[in-house]
Amino acid sequence: MRFLVSRFAGDLAASVVVTLHLPAEFPSQLDRILTSAGPLRATFAADDERLLRGRIYLAPPARHLLVAGDRLQLGSGPRENHARPAIDPMLRSVAVCCGARAIGVVLTGTMSDGAAGLCALKECGGLTVIQDPADAAYAGMPQAALRRSRPDRIAPLSELPKLLQDLVQQIRGEQRPAPAQMRVEVAIARGEQIGIQDMDSLGSRSTFTCPDCGGVLWEIEKGGLLRYRCHLGHAYTAELVGSAQEDGSRDALSKTLRALRERLLLARRLEGEAVDKGWEDEARYWRQKLEQGEEQFAIVADALQKMHETSARTAED
Repeated sequence: MRFLVSRFAGDLAASVVVTLHLPAEFPSQLDRILTSAGPLRATFAADDERLLRGRIYLAPPARHLLVAGDRLQLGSGPRENHARPAIDPMLRSVAVCCGARAIGVVLTGTMSDGAAGLCALKECGGLTVIQDPADAAYAGMPQAALRRSRPDRIAPLSELPKLLQDLVQQIRGEQRPAPAQMRVEVAIARGEQIGIQDMDSLGSRSTFTCPDCGGVLWEIEKGGLLRYRCHLGHAYTAELVGSAQEDGSRDALSKTLRALRERLLLARRLEGEAVDKGWEDEARYWRQKLEQGEEQFAIVADALQKMHETSARTAED
């Protein structure tokens, strides 16, 4: 981002709207960093703030940054791909309001955030650009966007400033109306409550449950991109659902291991008390429970260790 803004023209004939995952627990100096890096002023967006050309607007922590006409909105809707702010709601809102007047850009990052948003923008006539995955520090996001959204332009970071400046000067393309389903998803990001009928319009109910709330997930497939969303609004790409399920399995094994360890401690104590009091039958019972628990503990501990090793190998690959 510092490289990009350092090479933007001071008279850039566009507003720049940025979503970057930021922790809500700590104050961010990103506005000052980007302002000092180039000629354009960068600020964290305020709700109902008017968009101005030649300004950079940043998504504040814990709020989705949405565009509605010439105004900005801060959405309090559920997280998408475990993040709020998230890039997909921002790009969808831009697609709905601006369509052919917009250019969507996905830069370096992990997982598949941004692919769905670029698909939405392209559907409404906007231009889509990604950083060349081979040039990115983390290729996950641009690679996913490349596979799923078929972007209009691909460029290394060094060429992006000039490319974006040239695209801003181009005559805009044909505006296409946003589908009703896209408007529903933007309303969810704003924090609006929607009904089951609206969810059914987005996709079909799946057999999977939401990693965040445990509710039913609706399966949404469009343009080869598979996503999931629950009735509370939590949304995930298919990859994120798989990752969350893996995390859930690991957590379940960890909780089982903890419960078994507590059982062993209790059985060991009760066996000792029975021995001290000369209660042979009860001591024998707790000794058997202790042996059984130790065997179960070893099985679960081995399974958890193998899961960690498999995940580590996958990460290395």
